[in-house]
Amino acid sequence: MKVGLITREYPPDVYGGAGVHVEFLARELRALAEVEVHCWGTGGVGTGTEAGVTRHAFDATLGSANDALRAFSIDLSMAAALQGRDLVHSHTWYANLAGHFAKLLYGIPHVMTCHSLEPLRPWKAEQLGGGYALSSWAERTAVESADAVIAVSRGMRTDILDCYPALDPARVRVVHNGIDTSLYRPDEQTDVLERIGIDPERPYVLFVGRITRQKGVPHLLRAARALDPDAQLVLCAGAPDTPEIGREFRELFQELERARDGVFWIPEMLPRPDVVQLLTHATVFACPSVYEPLGIVNLEAMACGTAVVASSVGGIPEVVDDGRTGLLVPYEKKRAQRHPEEFEDGLTEALNRVLDEPEEARRMGVAGRQRVVDEFGWDAVARRTAEVYAELVK
Repeated sequence: MKVGLITREYPPDVYGGAGVHVEFLARELRALAEVEVHCWGTGGVGTGTEAGVTRHAFDATLGSANDALRAFSIDLSMAAALQGRDLVHSHTWYANLAGHFAKLLYGIPHVMTCHSLEPLRPWKAEQLGGGYALSSWAERTAVESADAVIAVSRGMRTDILDCYPALDPARVRVVHNGIDTSLYRPDEQTDVLERIGIDPERPYVLFVGRITRQKGVPHLLRAARALDPDAQLVLCAGAPDTPEIGREFRELFQELERARDGVFWIPEMLPRPDVVQLLTHATVFACPSVYEPLGIVNLEAMACGTAVVASSVGGIPEVVDDGRTGLLVPYEKKRAQRHPEEFEDGLTEALNRVLDEPEEARRMGVAGRQRVVDEFGWDAVARRTAEVYAELVK
């Protein structure tokens, strides 16, 4: 079977969970099918980190156009290059339209994986302006006509059907995200901590993620005001969606930095081995997301043997076993919009509970590592995805 994987992100240009997903899915799928990856970039077959990768640039005449229009021009380029594939599989709205065009143009099945949903990310209008209406249209068009829609969690499946009631529920399958436990595993070295200035003898809370409304990092910064005074806070946080949220983050960080010591902000994207070491030595990993279809970063933390405190949204409860591999903090959208301090107090309480009980934190970390090894391997993700393909290509 000849499969075209269509994505915005692909190594070395990976900035979020969707890119991680495609990277490892492509690697494992190659044992099961002939896979060709089409992603954003400068153009040219084989210019990725491996053979069989085609990178597509936006139309040069759209250099000052809205980001959504530039994305659509890349979709056209991808669709033109997909002739000869037996099936196409798209990831995120940035590539969904390419899959839809290929389905219509070549008469082949289109599978799409939903890593997030535009109707549940209204804050994207801050970033895209009128382009948000275009991204929403592209996603809806693709979802409602796709031959199969893969949800990365059961919670995500519910959200898809709520957002798109015209979609036949029989076409929506659940295939969880995965984790490579040979790459994400405990690293006992401390050279990265020492380079950054983190005291390895003191506990620390770690956040890894983009500065977006979705990831909820301002909630964490406010919750950190009442953290155990001995605890450090390490924020691997970059790529703000908008200048406004970037400014809000900086102001909250500077306020916290003035009030307590041991507060670190790492704005650049670190190499994976550096992140693995930071995850390994964290007492607790914090995931304050207000929307999260699954949250690969929680799997990464658990694979490194670290307890997780996360908001109980989307697919996170399918990853973090409350009381066994970490703690879940209730989050109810409408209530939190009116009274954000209630969610933030819950974060503070859960984080301090883990910080105050280091043996319990270690036990949660061990249980988390075992859970991801047993249930979230990429080989299983690829096998389940290939089974969806096989149903569509006879």
